Amino acid sequence: MTAQAGVKLSLRSVRKSFGSNEVCRAIDLDVAEGEMVCLIGASGSGKSTLLRCINLLEPIDDGVIYLDGVDIAEPGFDPQPVRERIGIVFQSYNLFPHMTAAQNVMLAPMRVHGRSKDDLAGPVADLFDSFGLPEHMDHYPDQLSGGQQQRVAIIRALAMEPEIMLFDEITSALDPELVGEVLDVLRQLHRDGMTMILATHEMGFARELADKVCFLDAGRILEEGAPNDLFSAPQEERTRAFLSRVL
Repeated sequence: MTAQAGVKLSLRSVRKSFGSNEVCRAIDLDVAEGEMVCLIGASGSGKSTLLRCINLLEPIDDGVIYLDGVDIAEPGFDPQPVRERIGIVFQSYNLFPHMTAAQNVMLAPMRVHGRSKDDLAGPVADLFDSFGLPEHMDHYPDQLSGGQQQRVAIIRALAMEPEIMLFDEITSALDPELVGEVLDVLRQLHRDGMTMILATHEMGFARELADKVCFLDAGRILEEGAPNDLFSAPQEERTRAFLSRVL
């Protein structure tokens, strides 16, 4: 397959099961360069598993995942270079407690790309500055709020210079007053042209900023469209029922 013009990531008939439980059922999805796609749906609808399949943390059972026209889900394909191109941030920050924020961020570029601390010092400082944390670089995780730790986790992923970012419910573990500062980071990344896929319960954010919203139900993308269309006039009864509960 050759890459469609402007399409960065393309999924076709992606399936994933755990035992007899089929979590992703023949999922098709196209993500354009610089697009923000929000995945919404009830817990257990397959959003997190889909993100893990895209990042190759979970091998798919069937289907294809094209990154710039290359099937990265093909058996035997080395996942490590793909994970360097597709970053992922989870709701748990997973920062090393014995390392400062800056050390946490520098670890992967040093180990994977062989870069030195001196080489990384400037770019890492710029990232901390961009996301409002310049004075927290030398703080340890337990000296940071939940929102600050989540921003450091995002900076850590960005330090690998990914082409696509995946976010798995990254605000769900935060106190409500801390959610806004993390969503501001996503707004900035969107302005900067980062290609992103988010699993989120933040419906207001999805409606405000997403280029496309996909409603997942029982492992399928039941409906997708522009935010105003999907939120204002959903076509599927299951979508209407879900939105009536959460809005």
